[in-house]
This record gives sequence, structure tokens and C-alpha cells, in this order.
Amino acid sequence: MALLTFLLRRILLGIGVLWIISVAVFAMFFIAPHDPARLLAGKEATPQTVALITHRLGLDKPVLVQYGDFVVRLLHGNLGYSYYNSEPVTQLIASRLPVSASLAIGAAVLWLLIGEAAGVLAAARPRSFADRVVTVLSLFFYSMPPFLLGVLLLYFLFFRLWVSGIHAFPGSGYVPLQSNPLQWARYLFLPWLTIALGSAATYSRLTRSGLLEVLGQDYIRTAHSKGASGQRVLFVHGLRSALTPVVTQCGIDLGVLLGGVVITENIFGLPGLGALAVQSITTQDLPVIIGIVLLSSFFVVAANVVVDLVYTVLDPRVQAR
Repeated sequence: MALLTFLLRRILLGIGVLWIISVAVFAMFFIAPHDPARLLAGKEATPQTVALITHRLGLDKPVLVQYGDFVVRLLHGNLGYSYYNSEPVTQLIASRLPVSASLAIGAAVLWLLIGEAAGVLAAARPRSFADRVVTVLSLFFYSMPPFLLGVLLLYFLFFRLWVSGIHAFPGSGYVPLQSNPLQWARYLFLPWLTIALGSAATYSRLTRSGLLEVLGQDYIRTAHSKGASGQRVLFVHGLRSALTPVVTQCGIDLGVLLGGVVITENIFGLPGLGALAVQSITTQDLPVIIGIVLLSSFFVVAANVVVDLVYTVLDPRVQAR
């Protein structure tokens, strides 16, 4: 019962955050001093054409009425029509979402594997050669801009290998998972690596610092004194308690990634939400921009609710807060 109450409270808080975001998005795009009807009609449109488009968009109604219509459409899953593509925004987003979801989830799995393994290795042997190597590599990849890392991977793992006759990794494109899982992973490996190497640096440092703090606690020394093996103490007692900051960071990162990774998608020619966002900003396609902003916000809020739920598994005391 306590868990259900805790979860319900977090969901209601998330709904409140989404409502505030919807107000901010509406104000930004509909109340700010610009004319969507004039933008849609074009520079050479007559005043009659602009007035007709204004009426059809409902922009001649009072602001509160416009916002009410906006919320009703949102609750029915209607984000309007794209000005540029002349098709429903939900349909556009749905066609791009599998690409961004594939990119985000695959990269998250990879950065967790690399980051956790490196962090545990560094914490198990502090101030050793392995710890110093992990520290140097973490700082190196953390400091490297994603676009530069992506270009380097394209050069060494795509261009140089293809010149040598080794067709291991494609440089661009996307194959749906349901069509061919192996090709899906093959086409996404370099984008996954681009995101994962930079993110894994953060997770390795979080894991190392968290484990070192936990391993100095009294209950860890008690476990050692009772004859528990070093690996059991490290992985069963230590790592579980040190995962809280890792879970927090992963929830935020994954929520943001699901909203679209602009740089990585454009470098590798992936037709995801990030590429759609760039196109929509370039063409000033307001309904699509609004849809992507709201969807990204939903993913971040949902990820934080999931993080709070995972907290209750890692530390039941969280329910009482």
C-alpha cells in the first residue's frame, strides 16, 4: 500500500509538471509576438488569405479558448497537422520514434555495461594502474565532443575499413529491427558507440565514487569479518547501495535520448526525432516542434517516475520520504 501511494504521488507530480510544460509551450508558440498564419501563408500572401488561415487555425479566438482547444486535442492524442509535410504530427513522430528509441536503448545498454565494468574495476583497486587508466580514459571521452567522436569513428571504423575492403560497419542508414535484427544492430553500432563512450565516462566515475564510499561503511567491514568473500561484498552488498546515483543519471539520460539525439542522428544519417526536429526548426513547422517538445518532456518525466520506482527496490526507505 505504501508503494502504491508513493508511486501515485510521483505520477501526479509528473502530470503537474507536464501541465506546466504545456502552458509554457503554448505561450511560447501562440502568445509570443509572431504570426503563424502569416508564416504558413507565405510572404506574398494577401490579407484575405492570411485572415482565412487565421480563422482555420482558430487564432482569432480568445487566448483561453485557444489553450482549451489545445489541451483537448492533446488529451485525444491530436497534435495537429504539419505545415511542411501536410500530414498529422502524430503520424510523423510515430514514423521516427522507432529510430530514436533503438538508438537510445541500445546506447544505454552499451554505456551501462562499459561504465559499470570500468567503475567496479577502478573501485576494487583504488590508486592502482587500472584505476588510473580508467580515470584517464573517462576524462578523455568525457571531454570529447560527440560530433568529433562520431566523425573519428566514421573515419577509422567505416572509411578506413571500407578502403581496406572490410565492410564491417555502414556509415549511415537504418534497418528496422523487425526486418533484420542483425542488420539493425550493425547499422546502429557506430551511433551507439558514439553516445556510449561519452556517457560511460560519467557512469564509471559515479560507480567508482559511490562504491568507494559504500565500501568504507561499517556494515561492509562486518560482512568481511563474517567471512564473506570479496566478490560477494563488492557486488551484493556494495554495488547495490552504490547504484542510486547511477539510476538517477540513467533515467535522465535515457529520457532525453528518447526525445531525439540531434547531433548523432545527423552525423550518421538516421531518420529519427532529432533529424525531424532540425528539419522542423529550419522550416519553422510549429506543430511538429511542439509535438517533439511535449514528447521529449513526457519521456523525461516518465523516466523519473521509473527511477523513483527503482529507488524503492534499491532502498525501501525512499517510500517514506
